[in-house]
Amino acid sequence: MGIDDQWRVRFDAEVTFANGGGLRVDDFRLDIPGDDIGDRELAELFVRHLGLLMVDEVRISAKKLIREQHKGSRGTASAEPAPAEAATGRTVIDLSHRVRTGMETYPGLPGPEIGAHLSREESRGHYAPGTEFHIGRVSMVGNTGTYLDAPFHRFADGPDLANVLLSRMVDLDGVVVRATVGDQRAIDRSLLLPHDVTGRAVLLHTGWDRHFGTTRYNDGHPYLTADGAAWLVEQGAALVGIDSLNIDDTDDAFRPAHTALLGAGIPVVEHLRGLDRLPPHGFRFTAAPPAVEGLGTFTVRAFALLDH
Repeated sequence: MGIDDQWRVRFDAEVTFANGGGLRVDDFRLDIPGDDIGDRELAELFVRHLGLLMVDEVRISAKKLIREQHKGSRGTASAEPAPAEAATGRTVIDLSHRVRTGMETYPGLPGPEIGAHLSREESRGHYAPGTEFHIGRVSMVGNTGTYLDAPFHRFADGPDLANVLLSRMVDLDGVVVRATVGDQRAIDRSLLLPHDVTGRAVLLHTGWDRHFGTTRYNDGHPYLTADGAAWLVEQGAALVGIDSLNIDDTDDAFRPAHTALLGAGIPVVEHLRGLDRLPPHGFRFTAAPPAVEGLGTFTVRAFALLDH
């Protein structure tokens, strides 16, 4: 591409933040991929270029397109792939709730019943003296504890747990989106923009896991908006997780986040915990259920691997 094909844009911008305060810039310049750009696209490019977090609104003014050589603005090209993790020297962070008899995960769904199919005492009659075994039995719905939703959970013709590719659930490069601002419930596009999510496990950290196991957990939980879900699909996220009751607003019967993400083949992990222990990026994430045919949701042992 020659200089005659390269365009930049000069503009003023006013930014307000969801957690208070603001920012104003005058005569700012950014590379653009073509010879035109709308205000919304420019605002998103600006947020990603500066890596701004907790953005509420960006107002663009005095926009002028100029033919000028590119200077290498962030956000106009794909980021370099994350370096390979070292094979040793890692810390394991457990991100799953423990499954216990009778626990409540989602209001209205029965808790698990955990017991023995063959107790140790009963097994002694089958083996040599001093040899005994326990064969357990569990009865529970798939939506128990920390679990993964496969596309089949929402769509009858979508892949079930046995047919979701392991590459969508195992050893994923992870990124954490902090969404813990006061009483704000909605996680929208503006909070996601600063993050490079392509091909990554995107974990939405709301801090709501502190209420797990209480009645508060079921009321007024944080959620991903339809606009936010659409952006994650557009950017090609590999998986999306949240430490909340549901990735959707449960007052919205259309469930737009589930619909968009699962419709695009992006697995969803709900009821995570401990995301405050993770860095913003630079970790690997895994959340794989058993390969059960005919099920769209099942409990996982979700965890992250961090280099020392």
